[in-house]
Amino acid sequence: MPAEDESPETHDVSAPAEATVRELRFAFVAGVTPGKWIRRWEERMPDVPLRSFMSDDGAQETVLRDGTADLSFVRLPVEREGLSVIRLYEEQPVVVAPKGHEISVFEEVALEDLSAETLLDVQELGGAEMALRVVASGAGLAILPMSVARHFNVKDTVARKLTGAPATEIGLAWPSEATDEVIEEFIGIVRGRTAASSRQPSAQQEKPKREPKPDRRGTGVKKPKVAQRYAPNPDKGRGKGSRKKGKR
Repeated sequence: MPAEDESPETHDVSAPAEATVRELRFAFVAGVTPGKWIRRWEERMPDVPLRSFMSDDGAQETVLRDGTADLSFVRLPVEREGLSVIRLYEEQPVVVAPKGHEISVFEEVALEDLSAETLLDVQELGGAEMALRVVASGAGLAILPMSVARHFNVKDTVARKLTGAPATEIGLAWPSEATDEVIEEFIGIVRGRTAASSRQPSAQQEKPKREPKPDRRGTGVKKPKVAQRYAPNPDKGRGKGSRKKGKR
């Protein structure tokens, strides 16, 4: 019979997995400029990496519900079920026309003055960028937030402020059940809270106590008394009568 293999049994011992570093991910729709919030985050929370990406209006809720993003700057309204939402600011609407259109001679245009114009449906055309390309071709005009028109900046178009049209709003949304200290920290930064605000989780962390300063005089050494420079005046505190009585 063949001899049994007496070689020692080997085991694959894997090194313990490293602790996963928390990363905060947020999405934003076109027209939102998150640079200032990113800079503040990097100053206050350098140990938590921040990743951002742009999503179109159609996916602004999807990235939250499928876990792609922890928070999202959205264009309101959104379906609020399961989401926490705070309003941030309103956007100025503009009307965008092909270059050379008569609106270019005005600083702003009233919505009622566009009744004879062909207004394009931005969503039906697949979003703002495609709608602006259609505008550039001369097929019609589009109404957009000013920040969106500036973001795409399609050649051969002109934009003017529009009055009488409802303004759009930008908000910050996140899954209600996913709120933690990291998300609360980001929300506070977006809302303008300072690093020392009592509502910021990072400000609530216990700060290390300072070590007491060493006694430069040493221990057990009494401070020497200052020598008296002048002899005490024996007449100090006596009345005038006592001085006259002692004078002869």
